[in-house]
Amino acid sequence: MRRVGIGLLVALVLGAALVAATARSSATAGTSGAKVDNITIWVGWSAAELKAFKGVVAEYDSKHSDVTVKVVGGINDDKITAAIRSGKVPDVVSSFTSANVGSYCNSGAWIDLKPFLSKDKIDVNMFPKTSQYYTQYKGKRCALPLLADVYGFYYNKAMFKAAGLTSPPKTMSQLTSYAKKLTKKNSDGSIKVAGYNPFLGFYAGNAPDLSAYAPLFGAKYVDGSGKSVISKDPAWSKMLTWQKSLVDWYGYKKLQKFNAGAADEFSASHAFEIGKLAMMIDGEWRVAFIGREHPSLDYGTAPAPVDDAHPELYGAGYVNGTIIGIPKGVKHKDQAWALVKYLTTDSHALAIFSNGVRNVPTTKASLTSPDIKPDAHFKTFLKIFANPKSTTTPITAAGNAYGSLIQAFAVKWQAGHAGDLAKGLQKLDKQIDAQLKQAQAGGVP
Repeated sequence: MRRVGIGLLVALVLGAALVAATARSSATAGTSGAKVDNITIWVGWSAAELKAFKGVVAEYDSKHSDVTVKVVGGINDDKITAAIRSGKVPDVVSSFTSANVGSYCNSGAWIDLKPFLSKDKIDVNMFPKTSQYYTQYKGKRCALPLLADVYGFYYNKAMFKAAGLTSPPKTMSQLTSYAKKLTKKNSDGSIKVAGYNPFLGFYAGNAPDLSAYAPLFGAKYVDGSGKSVISKDPAWSKMLTWQKSLVDWYGYKKLQKFNAGAADEFSASHAFEIGKLAMMIDGEWRVAFIGREHPSLDYGTAPAPVDDAHPELYGAGYVNGTIIGIPKGVKHKDQAWALVKYLTTDSHALAIFSNGVRNVPTTKASLTSPDIKPDAHFKTFLKIFANPKSTTTPITAAGNAYGSLIQAFAVKWQAGHAGDLAKGLQKLDKQIDAQLKQAQAGGVP
């Protein structure tokens, strides 16, 4: 979900080297007590973020002379799944898509960590409730959180000042008003500067599955029995109606043209960073990108605006995060667990990594670690993460597949091709329920 575009080129370049990267010593592993020369961890980070992660791992290496950890970056869930199916797995894997933990746990693709947690007397209450939730499925904990992604609001202070705006919007009606006021058009009517881009699929904050918007409207996905309630919860129709009304104000084709001319989300020419976008919802990692690429940008961060009918939700937001676990078939379980434990529970390691990539640390203790060096922009996301009303997407046996169904409908909806909204959402519920029922059978995802 997050940073879906980052590191694709790196991943391709590294693809041919993955077999070599996962090579390990022929020494007898783990439980035999014999020394293990190398263990391997696969991660999704690349470029500057991968460098920061390698720095954390280097500290671990310096404290554990019995192992040497090899880090392979640019990994996605497809590569993880393919490795598990082939039986040739690295020792530790991580994923940016926390919603997939349901399929990993349900299928046994990632091993249950409960025995390790119990043996080392680690209480999962050291993690906030949201992170506890998205690292397990029906009580089976096959993952632990390794930094969190928290979505908030970014706004260009210089543009606000020029438009006579003094503070960020707190409601969706204010966001709509500000968006129209801040938008600038070219002489041909095309969009020169978008006050706010509501187009689903434009950058991470506008994920087509509506994940970043659902908490802002208090939208519910499922009922107590796990049945989809999207058509029954009025928040969904309200959210989609608001979103499409702003798309229609801009003009669907004009937004498409604007998007086509916008730079990649993870380039130094990101639309918000170069003044082509006045406001946006995005993750906390953007703070680090702006700091590296455009340190003089005059901007602010705040919680995202919420449904006018639910002011109590202001201050909360969408949370997900990187998950880390041990794939089935791994030979060096004890060494793999030792690394996982260090990366996810050591406050110093979490704080140093948070400083390096500007993701939110995921233990309660690390949130207040003296090693963290948050600036005013980043502090906003620490507060959103700690807000009890912040939520994530549901963890199901289908992983993130239900999100794909929501996405398919929402993309058709904003284009004006979905027909009647109520009937469309009813059909969507049936599709999701059928998908979840099928996923219960398990098997490697």
